[in-house]
Amino acid sequence: MYILIVKIQIQPERKADFIREMIGDSQGSRNNEPGCLRFDVIQDEANPNQIFLYEVYRDKAAFDYHTQQPHMTKWRDAVKDWYAEPTVVYRGYNIDPPDAEWR
Repeated sequence: MYILIVKIQIQPERKADFIREMIGDSQGSRNNEPGCLRFDVIQDEANPNQIFLYEVYRDKAAFDYHTQQPHMTKWRDAVKDWYAEPTVVYRGYNIDPPDAEWR
């Protein structure tokens, strides 16, 4: 599995717009990409303008496919000016549970 954990800080006045666009991308990923196994959008409890993404793809090729999909490019173009600080992206590979146990 290829996994991303993304930390995003949004401008407060753009939070609702960002979340709307983010849901479009996450739903598009889960519904239209067979290689996307999980795409969670999480709002920080203490800082509601901080969003975390937890994305799981079957492999790096599935993630690369994701980056070319219309819902992803629409999201990327819509939110490009709404960040309050640089986004932090952690990328890695699954250790446990074993890949064969993913549903």
